[in-house]
Amino acid sequence: MSANIADPSVASSSVLPPVAQQAPPLHWLTPPVDYQSTWQAMRDFTDARDAHTPDQMWAAEHAPVYTQGLAGKPEHLLNAAGIPVVQTDRGGQITYHGPGQIVIYVLRDLHRAGYFVREYVKRLEQAVIDTLGDLGVPDAQRKDGAPGVYVPWQGTDELAKIAALGIKVRKGCTYHGVSLNVDMDLSPFLGINPCGYAGLRTVDIASCGVKVSVQQAGETLAANLRRCL
Repeated sequence: MSANIADPSVASSSVLPPVAQQAPPLHWLTPPVDYQSTWQAMRDFTDARDAHTPDQMWAAEHAPVYTQGLAGKPEHLLNAAGIPVVQTDRGGQITYHGPGQIVIYVLRDLHRAGYFVREYVKRLEQAVIDTLGDLGVPDAQRKDGAPGVYVPWQGTDELAKIAALGIKVRKGCTYHGVSLNVDMDLSPFLGINPCGYAGLRTVDIASCGVKVSVQQAGETLAANLRRCL
């Protein structure tokens, strides 16, 4: 992985009230980003950090990869079609990462933040909802019983998934994070039951009629994450 990751020893919305502390910088990893080495780097950072280590956020545009969560069931992988499959230590089921999607890995000390995992999830989702609103995609929302962020699809009652969450907490600190589909080849999602839901439609910002770059989407999402978290 070619990355610019700091050593752990170095230092208007309906969101829940943020906890006041220094906002973490956003470290952009050089694309295409290898998933496995990034995952290892997150674990290494988390193992090395202590109560004084500043939080970090890393932005990645991955090479094509399917990632399977701890609860992942093999039957949700329908056809890998040559795309690598990585078994990870995050929660949840299978998802896809690839070019045209922004992934922000949030390395957050929840003890210092003063809240627990359930609220952390709500804050991540709110940051995505606010980001989509900022970029011109209205009506993004949560869906009961299905973590992530969804948008109404073409004037119907169907909710299509546009962002996914993956979380691991160790030593009271988070890693993994949130992925937002920007302008990508969506066909690999047809090779899986996204997040374990058969027939779940997956869309991106471009298919909602809005053209933005991965860089713009990532910077906007990072700004909202700083405010929400």
